[in-house]
Amino acid sequence: MKVDLNCDMGEGFGPWPMGDDDAMLDIVSSANIACGFHAGDPGTMFRTAETAKRKGVAIGAHPGFNDLQGFGRRVIKGDSPADIERMIAYQIGAMQAVASVAGHRVSYVKVHGSLNNMANEDEDLALAIARAIKAVDARLVNVCMPGLLMESASEKLGIPVAREFFADRTYEDNGTLTSRKKPGSVLHDAQAAAERVLQTLQDGAVTTVSGRKLPITVDTICVHGDEPSAVAMARTVRSVLETNGILIAPFTTS
Repeated sequence: MKVDLNCDMGEGFGPWPMGDDDAMLDIVSSANIACGFHAGDPGTMFRTAETAKRKGVAIGAHPGFNDLQGFGRRVIKGDSPADIERMIAYQIGAMQAVASVAGHRVSYVKVHGSLNNMANEDEDLALAIARAIKAVDARLVNVCMPGLLMESASEKLGIPVAREFFADRTYEDNGTLTSRKKPGSVLHDAQAAAERVLQTLQDGAVTTVSGRKLPITVDTICVHGDEPSAVAMARTVRSVLETNGILIAPFTTS
């Protein structure tokens, strides 16, 4: 069995870092780089892409709402699907340009935070994001949560998808993530989280907060880089999977 291990990174801004990206790039196989809207800036984008290239890590654009103060995790309403389509295309294009300067290539897209959650509940938004990806480069893979609207919208438009499982989050019975506002929705015990990932891959199903087994297909596993336990979490997940004969490798080629 082979699976990708990804992390959201490049999420600092100017002189303010967030997360230990250098350490994380020694562990993961794919890096989702913020594109300057919810976090990041051209310098941070360049450094992250350049380091990822040097360490053999694939990179993807990680676009979100234009919400630096809220880190892209606030619900922002009022943008039309056309607005969202252009917003996504703009950020992908920026990441592609900076990656080119760094000698790397963007091979996938993973939408960030609140925008991703909203698109999984609104087909018009999901289709707008898929259209933006296809218009920029139809070869780009859209990283989606399995069984939700972003996946079906991408497949409808012929966009390749990679199905993502979150190592450090809990799941509801409908396949969505438990709200961060609820206690226990973010997992901090690295060993327990790693064993949960292994069980999910072996079973082909995730255990939800109610105890239900929800069948899912997993191509890539995410660890959030902004959590204090992120590096330990990623290192433990990789170690547990490799110990059990699972190869960690990018789902895309750079």
